[in-house]
Amino acid sequence: MHPKLLFFVFLFLLGPGPAFAQLSPPIASYDIKVRLDTAEKKLYGTQVLLWNNPSADTIRELQYHLYFNAFRNTKSTFMKEADNFSFLVDGLRKNCGWGWTEVQSIRDEEGNELGRNMEYIAPDDGNADDRTVLRVPLSQPVLPGGSVKIALDWASKIPRAAARTGYNQDYYFMAQWFPKVGVYEPAGVRFAEKGQWNCHQYHAEGEYYSDFGVYNVEITVPEGFTVGASGMLQGVQEEAGSKTWSFQAEDVIDFTWSASPHFKEMKETYNGIEIRLLAYPYHEHLRDRYFKAIRFAIDFCSAKFGDYPYSALTVIDPPLHGMFSSAMEYPTLISTANLCFLPRAVRTSELLLVHEFVHQFFMQMVASNEQEEPWLDEGITNYYEARIMDELFGEQSSTVDFLGFRFGNMESNRGAFFGMANPKIADNNRFSWQFPEGSGHAISYSKTTLWLRTLEGLLGTEALDEIIRTYFQRWRFRHPCGRDFIAVVNEVVQQKYGDEFGPGLSWFFDQVLYGTELCDYAVASISNEPISLPAGIFEDTEDCIRTEDARPPQFRSKVIVYRLEGLYFPVEVAVTFEDGSVVTEHWDGKGRSQEFVYEGRSKAVIAEVDPERKLYLDKNFINNSLALEPPVAGVRKYVLQFLFWMQNAMQSLSVLV
Repeated sequence: MHPKLLFFVFLFLLGPGPAFAQLSPPIASYDIKVRLDTAEKKLYGTQVLLWNNPSADTIRELQYHLYFNAFRNTKSTFMKEADNFSFLVDGLRKNCGWGWTEVQSIRDEEGNELGRNMEYIAPDDGNADDRTVLRVPLSQPVLPGGSVKIALDWASKIPRAAARTGYNQDYYFMAQWFPKVGVYEPAGVRFAEKGQWNCHQYHAEGEYYSDFGVYNVEITVPEGFTVGASGMLQGVQEEAGSKTWSFQAEDVIDFTWSASPHFKEMKETYNGIEIRLLAYPYHEHLRDRYFKAIRFAIDFCSAKFGDYPYSALTVIDPPLHGMFSSAMEYPTLISTANLCFLPRAVRTSELLLVHEFVHQFFMQMVASNEQEEPWLDEGITNYYEARIMDELFGEQSSTVDFLGFRFGNMESNRGAFFGMANPKIADNNRFSWQFPEGSGHAISYSKTTLWLRTLEGLLGTEALDEIIRTYFQRWRFRHPCGRDFIAVVNEVVQQKYGDEFGPGLSWFFDQVLYGTELCDYAVASISNEPISLPAGIFEDTEDCIRTEDARPPQFRSKVIVYRLEGLYFPVEVAVTFEDGSVVTEHWDGKGRSQEFVYEGRSKAVIAEVDPERKLYLDKNFINNSLALEPPVAGVRKYVLQFLFWMQNAMQSLSVLV
């Protein structure tokens, strides 16, 4: 027997590692050994995949993602789509920093070489030059409920500062770095009418979709390097000129790691979770800010959704030259970003940490398909990022609170979406790479946040949280889709409100998820006309009735409200009268206009549609209210705030003169 084959037989017998209390179905588990060559900027790896067939189908092939091949040349699908990453293309060209992955050998348990029949396929666009999906026919089929072990040798050239992965100087961030099997979706899972491989090419927009499993990973790096990775550190073995870091990650859908000789390690244990922060020394002063945000996010998410079940969380704070890897989420590992010249009151670092931590729940545990339905993880995560930041720092100052200038996280989402050149350019329900003109981020993240906030306004915060908790508890460690989320919404709303909102909320999702219309309610006018009392000769008297002898004057007050855009929601209209009384009307919001008429001694002076700001999808809050005599105090407040900001700005500038 060939010595290399003997080695892999040993690995097969070794299995995927020690037993543990599994929370997920272990469909794709890996034992990986990888060596980082910093001189050649290469990875050399061996791995064994244990793949369990989750379906009632007989499987005759596997499909692998080879993500690094997206950076092989300008003909890959990623590079052809990379308008938003053009700076990366220029950098790869200038420095010849192209990357690739080559499968050197791939074998089954019997030692059959499978590489002779493997081929690159392009299931999304037919691009013959794209090498990011590898089809591997099997020598023996995998029967329903059966399993197969595949041993694989591979080498990769690490791309220089590519999107989300790569190296710059001696900083390495290894995401989507190994040959990773796709997801076989049995009939009935998500949108699959029959069993199928879901293994998309690597696109410039969108992220990842994988099955759960156990990862045992050994990473050999030069001596002096510190490694942070998914899972829990099992130990470090020193060798001549190198160190091997061993990690185990359980119930996860991916494995990511980072290495640098300059990392400063900072640790804290909170609620049984070992939080490991790796940052360059000049960011060491940010420690307290980072840990404060993470602790708050842990408590919030545990209370709203359920416990974080992992014993570790690693936070990577990249250096300036490693910013390409910032603001990303992977199982039990997240990355943030900070620019030292930003003041503490610009809370970018906290915002990113909170966002990426929420992803541990929505995409890591609730493993939706980030490529096909990005709103389902990014939108929910972004909504709760806003909630957490507003709770932690205050609704009006959770994003920026600097020199008197303040705005909250929810408002920044309004700015991102309504600030688009064309907010109607696409609906929410598209594959990530199908959004035109770079609109995906504003729609998947910010628009979803706004319609979730609107749903919160209609149902109440408690009901919305119950929906999300039910969705999380039901679908964690599984692969839900959008219709599964909507089913949970309808179920909880029916239980709490009966038919108050109709037989279901399909009318809501048809508009906000599958449609492109906007929302804009406005108060059009307020009028008060004196009521002319009866005058003249009537049947029961011959006397002339004179109005001046009648009771005190009364008025007919009329308020007109418009629906200026296409979206409609149930909405309140509050009308305030001269005597201070307030009448709140409930309107279904469907008509293009609605009149409210009142008769009495007091005139209507103020009208406001959606007075409690429930409809965060309303694009223009300014026209939501109208006053016959505008209150000067409100205007004065904003003028004084602007003058205060200008004064502080001028004083700051004077220091530099």
